[in-house]
Amino acid sequence: MRRRLLFVLLIFLAVGPVPGTAFRFPADNFTQSVVARPLDVAPGRTGALRFVRGWHLVSPNSRFGGFSALARVGPGRFQLVSDAGGWTRLTLHPDGRVTNVRIGLLPTPEGGSGRKSLVDAEAMAIDPASGASWIAFEGINEIRRYDPALSRIESRRTLPQPAWPGNGGPEAMARLADGRTIVFSEDADDDPRGREALLYATDPAAPGPPPLRFFYDAQGKGSVSDAAPLPDGRILLVHRRLGLLPIFTTILAVVDPADIGPDTVVRSRAIDRVPRALADNFEGAAVSVERGRTYVWLVSDDNFTSWQRSLLLQFELVELPPRAADSKKAAP
Repeated sequence: MRRRLLFVLLIFLAVGPVPGTAFRFPADNFTQSVVARPLDVAPGRTGALRFVRGWHLVSPNSRFGGFSALARVGPGRFQLVSDAGGWTRLTLHPDGRVTNVRIGLLPTPEGGSGRKSLVDAEAMAIDPASGASWIAFEGINEIRRYDPALSRIESRRTLPQPAWPGNGGPEAMARLADGRTIVFSEDADDDPRGREALLYATDPAAPGPPPLRFFYDAQGKGSVSDAAPLPDGRILLVHRRLGLLPIFTTILAVVDPADIGPDTVVRSRAIDRVPRALADNFEGAAVSVERGRTYVWLVSDDNFTSWQRSLLLQFELVELPPRAADSKKAAP
C-alpha cells in the first residue's frame, strides 16, 4: 500500500503543480525574451526516428511555459500554447539564437483570463493559408478559432453531449489536408472499446453537421497527448505513459484516417519512443518537411515548476510502416 501511495504521489507531482511545489515565477514578469540552451545529447536513431538536436527553452516571462500544443508555422518559426492560456511565438535559428519573440494570453469569451477551465488549452491546429488557429480547451469541451494575431475569437463551438470529463477532454487535434479535423480525448473511456474521438467534416469551431464519433484503442501505449498530420495523410500520435524511472515514457505511433468510421474502433501502430536520456512530459507535437526530409518536433510541459523543463526536440522521421492498403496491394 505504501509503495502504491508513493507511486500516486510521484505521478501527481509530475503531471501538475500542487500546493507546496516551487513555482518559477513568484512575481509577474512580462519580458519578451527566450533563450534556447542546447542539450548535450548525441544524435542517434532507435527506431523510425533519428534524434537530431534539442534545446531547453528558458524565459523570465511569467506566461512562458506549461506548453500543451505546438505548431511550426515557417522555417524556424514556432507557435506554442499552454494549459494556462498563454501563447508564445518565436524564431529559432540554426545557431540556437532566438528572435521575434512574442508572449501573450489568449482572449476568452469573457474578455479576461477567468477560471482555469476557460484557458486550459490542450490542442492546436493552424490553417497555413489564412493563419487562423483552432485551439481545443479541455476543461469546457470547446474548440475556438482565433484570428492570425491570436487577438480575437472568430468562432467557438462546444463538443457534443455527453460531455467528456473535465480533466480528460480534448487533448489532441489534427487538421487534415482535405479540411477535416480529428479530435482525440485524453480519457473519455466509459466505453470498453476505447477512448472517444471525433471526426469533423467541416470547421470544428463553427456551426455545422455533428461530428462522427469513433473510438481509439491505444493498446497500452498510454494516453494521447498530441497529434499532427503526416505528409502521407496519416496522423502521428504522441502518447504519455506514466511510471517510475522514468516517470514519463513517450511513445509515438501512426494511425490512418481511412480506418475511421461511425463507432468504429481504430488502432495505431507504434513506430518509436523518445530515448530515456530525453524523457520528459511531452505534450506538443508538430511535423515539418524541409528539403525533402520529414521532421518531428516535440515540446514538453514544465507545469510552471522550478524542477521541470520546457524542452524542444527535433527528430528526423526516417522510416514508416506501410499503410494497410499498400500492404494488401503488394501482397502476391
